[in-house]
Amino acid sequence: MNGAKAKNNSLIGVVIGSDSDLPVMASGLELLDEWGVPFEVKILSAHRTPKEAADFAQTAAERGLKVIIAAAGMAAHLPGVLAAYTHLPVIGVPIASGHLKGIDALYSIVQMPPGIPVASVGINAGRNAAILAVEILSLTDPTWQDKLDMYRKKQAEAVLDKNARLEKCGFRAYLDGGQP
Repeated sequence: MNGAKAKNNSLIGVVIGSDSDLPVMASGLELLDEWGVPFEVKILSAHRTPKEAADFAQTAAERGLKVIIAAAGMAAHLPGVLAAYTHLPVIGVPIASGHLKGIDALYSIVQMPPGIPVASVGINAGRNAAILAVEILSLTDPTWQDKLDMYRKKQAEAVLDKNARLEKCGFRAYLDGGQP
């Protein structure tokens, strides 16, 4: 699956406010691609392309999208603007940028007015946004639940493997290279 190109069957729309946000979102996009989740990626700005951002959100559901992920830094109005124009769930990803390193973006995303909610993940947490979007998809399609179950199983196995290594070699040897 090539997540770099827009698809007609996309379930998740990922919108970034600037191309400089793409590296932050890359690990989440790679995960969606690995899991075979159809998605599209757009660069749209709440301030520089407000009409196009509104059009994207207004037509998202009729295009088949189920969830929108919106990443933006500093004022981070993009997630809120998209949420104002759609009834689909919007997940905001605050991007660390500017003097406040993403705190301003986080506050902008989580302090939405009543009636226009935006979910938020942590600063630069593009991967968590992708996982949350798939969790939302899994509510109506068990295919995605299987992907989530396998992911969590792999996470648990990795932690247990590290614990076994630590117990075998002790903390000093682990710190000196006993880790993967």
